[in-house]
Amino acid sequence: MTDIPLKLFNSLTRQLETFTPVHPGEARVYTCGPTVYNYPHIGNMRAYVFADVLGRTLSFKGYELTHVINITDVGHLTDDADAGEDKLEKAAAENAQSIWQIARHYTEAYWADIKALNIREPAKWSIATDYIPQMIDFATGIADKHCYELDSGLYFDVSTVSDYGRLARAHTDEGESRIAPVDGKRNAADFAIWRKTPPGEKRQMEWDSPWGKGAPGWHLECSVMSGDLLGFPFDIHTGGIDHREIHHPNEIAQNQAHCCTNGLDVAANSGANIWMHNNFLVERSGKMSKSSGEFLRLQLLIDRGYHPLAYRMMCLQAHYRSELEFSWEGLGAALVRLKRMVQALERLRANGNANEISEVADPDRVFDTYIWKFGDELSSDLNTASALVLLESMLGTTTLDAERVLKAANQMDSVLGFDFSNVTRADLRIRPKAATITEPEIETILAQRKEARATKDFATSDALRDHLAAQYVEVMDGDPLGWDWKLGA
Repeated sequence: MTDIPLKLFNSLTRQLETFTPVHPGEARVYTCGPTVYNYPHIGNMRAYVFADVLGRTLSFKGYELTHVINITDVGHLTDDADAGEDKLEKAAAENAQSIWQIARHYTEAYWADIKALNIREPAKWSIATDYIPQMIDFATGIADKHCYELDSGLYFDVSTVSDYGRLARAHTDEGESRIAPVDGKRNAADFAIWRKTPPGEKRQMEWDSPWGKGAPGWHLECSVMSGDLLGFPFDIHTGGIDHREIHHPNEIAQNQAHCCTNGLDVAANSGANIWMHNNFLVERSGKMSKSSGEFLRLQLLIDRGYHPLAYRMMCLQAHYRSELEFSWEGLGAALVRLKRMVQALERLRANGNANEISEVADPDRVFDTYIWKFGDELSSDLNTASALVLLESMLGTTTLDAERVLKAANQMDSVLGFDFSNVTRADLRIRPKAATITEPEIETILAQRKEARATKDFATSDALRDHLAAQYVEVMDGDPLGWDWKLGA
């Protein structure tokens, strides 16, 4: 599929660009990972579904992929800038646990969500605290020309690099309004790359440095790990759109200083040739923020009877650069769409073609065309929404050879990531946590209801339906999927 140029939207230039790898035949990608002080919410997980599809697309197109995702277990403050508590230190204090226990617990929870969403493992999970010596070396190398020291730490002077804030299009103090003021800073946008432990305090995570005992700043971590593992410049840096405003501009400034480069008219000077960002997942009730206390986790979706792959489908139905509104109705529709695809594939495996296969002069060319069109949609800045429609069209064409349809569907699924080779309709039926009724009980009541309907005893039929509804069982009369019922929330 390398014959179709891959066009990706570069947030740095705000335009579509043809992907040209730094190293021929390779693709090196860095994704900003989670700060492991709490469970990820489903909005966080949209970023990793997007990065997974990007990586799968690069593999589909024949590139040798090296993908790195970091785990931030130190240095991220509560206001995302240079004030407040370290998020891990705060979580440890609130839970009366060590910071190492907190980091491990939430890292494993994040990895569980990665697995549930069928996101491929990266080549490397880079853990921030494993790179402290490299961070100190990096900071030492740029300190003389680009940094200054205050009582609170070592700060990066953004006026020492060209085009600071171009990624965010923020060139004024107002554009940096999320950064809290710190006494002594030369510029409002200056940021800490090493935070000193305040006198009289002792942090659970702190290290000796030329600037005193302390911990690295959040932005320093990604510059060090991406450069160490992928080399500057590498191909693509991804993250959520919230990183586009502060975190990634600060990374870029550090990369410029470290590489002795200047203006961002040359993309490679930023450290990566292409910067990509997925848009927000919007949830109108306000439960997408962890500060709300109760927020939408993947496990909550499962507890309410939705398979995690339904959320993956929901993400892929929208373009990654578009806002995506979450609703339970929308999630349910995505699950039904996924069930239809899985049912069609199961039917093909079990029965082959229900109709007579049409005479096609060159059947291989037919399927090559499907795959080519599929690749063309992906090459247009990862247009998964159109790619899904193309897959559905192929699955709905009953006059094509079943074996070839299955082969082509598996090729498409190598990018879409629904695990069609293993997932069954039964797998997609998730029991809500609140449901206590057993499947044999459901079948018995449905048989009674069927008998009542046959004798036109609609009062009994309706009563049995209401009884099942109270047990989170939705009776699906006339459902085109052919299911008699489903467990819902």
